[in-house]
Order: sequence, then C-alpha cells, then structure tokens
Amino acid sequence: MSRTLIKHATIVNENQQQVADVLIENGRIAQIAPQIDVTADLEINAEGLHLLPGMIDDQVHFREPGITHKGDIGTESRAAVAGGTTSYMEMPNVNPPSVTLEALEAKYAIGAEKSWANYSFYLGGTNDNAEEVARVNPKTVCGVKVFMGSSTGNMLVDQETALRAIFSNSPIIITTHCEDTPMIKANEDAFREKYGEDVPMSAHPIIRSREACYKSSAMAVKLAQETGARLHILHITTKEELDLFTPGPLADKKITAEACVHHLWFTDADYDTKGSLVKCNPAVKTQADRDAIRQAVIDGRIEVIATDHAPHTWDEKQNSYFKAPAGLPQVQQSLSALLDLYHQGVFTLEQIVDRTSHNVARLFDVQDRGFIREGYWADLVLVDLNKPHTDSKDKNLYKCQWSPWEGHTFKSSVIKTLVNGRVMYDQGQFAEFVPGQRLLFNR
Repeated sequence: MSRTLIKHATIVNENQQQVADVLIENGRIAQIAPQIDVTADLEINAEGLHLLPGMIDDQVHFREPGITHKGDIGTESRAAVAGGTTSYMEMPNVNPPSVTLEALEAKYAIGAEKSWANYSFYLGGTNDNAEEVARVNPKTVCGVKVFMGSSTGNMLVDQETALRAIFSNSPIIITTHCEDTPMIKANEDAFREKYGEDVPMSAHPIIRSREACYKSSAMAVKLAQETGARLHILHITTKEELDLFTPGPLADKKITAEACVHHLWFTDADYDTKGSLVKCNPAVKTQADRDAIRQAVIDGRIEVIATDHAPHTWDEKQNSYFKAPAGLPQVQQSLSALLDLYHQGVFTLEQIVDRTSHNVARLFDVQDRGFIREGYWADLVLVDLNKPHTDSKDKNLYKCQWSPWEGHTFKSSVIKTLVNGRVMYDQGQFAEFVPGQRLLFNR
C-alpha cells in the first residue's frame, strides 16, 4: 500500500478553508484531519500553500487523432497537469471526427496510452447520427457535443429536425457551440467586400456577432425546454445571452452555461496588441460583456469555468484574418489566470474551486472526483498564492509553444499536481509517466 501525507495545507473545498493534513492511500484520500501522524512513503510539507481539487476542464481540443501537428493528447495533457488540471473532457472535431461509437472508443484507446491526466471524450452530433447518440453509454462518456455554429472543423448541425432528434434522443448531457452561421456568413461577405482579404482582427467580434450568439443560444434553450434535454451551453460571450439562464445553485437546473478563462480576461481592446492570438470562436467581445460574464459566474447564472483550449501553430496564426484559425492554447495558464482574478478581487478562491471542480463534477455526475473528500480520488493541486512567475515561450509545454499570456507575470504558481494520488508535476519537473484514468459517471 502506497501512502502520501500532505501536512499543514490550507484546504479550499466546499465553500470553506481549513488548515489540515491529508493522507492518501492507493490513490484515494484516506483521511483529512487537523493532524495526522503516520508513516508515509512521501511526506509533503504544505505549510503556506493552498490545496485545491484539481481542475476538471469540460472543454478542450487536444487535436488527436489527425491534427497532431497542432497538439496531441500526450503534449497537451502534460501541459494541463503542469497548470493544475487533473481531468479533462475533449471535443470530437478531430480527424476522423468522433461521431460514431467506434471512432470514440478508438480515441479512448489513445487516451489510455498517452494521457497524463484523467480523460473523457465527447461523442459528436451530426445531421444524421441521432441513432448513434441514443446508443451512447451514460456511465462511460461525458456528453454529446453539438456544433450549432460552424467553428473549427466541419461538424455543423444546421437542420432543425436533426437538432430536435439529438435533443430528444440523447441519454446524456448535450453541450453546444452556439453561433448562427448564416448571420456570420453575411457579415463575412460584407467585410470581404469592404476590405478584401485585409480584414482587421478587431472586426472578429462584429463578424461573429453578439446577435449570432444570442440567436443560436436562444434556439438551443428553446429546444431543450421543448424536449426536456439536459443542455449545457459552452463559452458564453455576451451579456444578452445571460438572460437565458437563471442565477443560483446548480441543483435541479436542466439548462446551464459555461464561461471560458479567456472571455473572463481579454476584451476587444486586446485585438490591437494581440491580433490573431486572441481570435477565437465565439469571439472575445467588449469589456461590458466580460464584466457581465464575471458577474454571472459570481451569481450562478454561469456554473462552470473551462478553457476551450484550442492550439494552432504559430505560423498558422500569422495569417490574414480569414486564413488565421480561431482558437488559443491555455490549459497551462488557466488556473494561474483565475488566481490573478482572485488577487484582483474578482472571484474568491472558493468560487474558483466551485466553478472549475465541484460544479463540473456535479453537472456531469463525475464519479469520486472534483472534491477533497475522504474516499475520493486524490486529484489535487498545491498552489503558492505569493510566488509570481512570468509566462514565456521557453516555458510553454504545448506542442505549438506559445500562449496569449506571454510576458505576463502571474501572481501565483502551481507547485505540485497530484493525479490519482501520484505527484505527477513538482515545480517544473515531471514524474515518470503513468497514464490517467478514464472518467466514470454516476448516471
């Protein structure tokens, strides 16, 4: 039996903080108490450090199979662990797309071989796979992803009959990318007529407009209400969309929403300095939108914070507006960025933990993860709130080797990350690779 003992940690968990010891046996939390005196294989002095449940990121793009020049499950999950993420749910717009159960299981086999963190993969919805969606196993698959707006890849579901069939037949939660493609195409045509190929990056939130976001999100909510589907709308970017959701705790809600770290941080003013590096779908919009999204996280209209980590190579990002792909990498910086917002007084530590771990576990019914509880898997991150570090290209672990935060000095640092009780990351060093586990769900 392997034992790890964490001493004198300030534990942030379930809306409270306490200084305590944590005993880990065979990968799970065996005891939490003010003082634990046992012999352990590894003892960690966590005095002055905060112990958080590892982030569970419900939206990442790790690009495998088929798009691995941008990133792969091994490289991106390793970066995620360095950033304090211990579990993730990855998207189906790869090559071949994960739109059949056979393709999905092939992807799970890659995860079992290469993933540093615990993993789950979405089944993708299409205009003609509602029967496949109905067959998905609720206990072993996180959710069904539906692109109600065309983004990266060719998985747009734009037929209302197909959408209604997916919403009516899915046995598990449906997550949606909501943008109205015809409205976006009309805006693209108008800007191309005015600028040719030299459209300024600052036009991105006008082209992928707030109206396009609201129209699609409202349609998704209406479909969910009519069919009774469990709906989770990803990466909300406009203040208008917030009226579609209700504040308060997650319990008993059937329609929920997610905010992404970059939409909580950047605004349209950043296009002038960062250009395509902050081009993403849906677009970063105004400060008023950002501030409204922050408030919605606080009041519970938005229950989950994730990343939508979406790497592209540096060369790809140097292209003109229409050719530069949308998406940015951030799993290595996400927790540090949120802790900066804590230092700025935007969120409390308890809110960050709730939206990045507890609520993800609640929403997806994740089995034995997302909380610091006896009996649960020891997916944990130790952070030093008073140890600054500067983001730089040479420290970025992504295959694409850049981030939109380069040059920024974060006020906090991830010190250690434990996955299933193992210290996999320790102040810049990684343990010998041991794959994470497939997430299971209590459904």
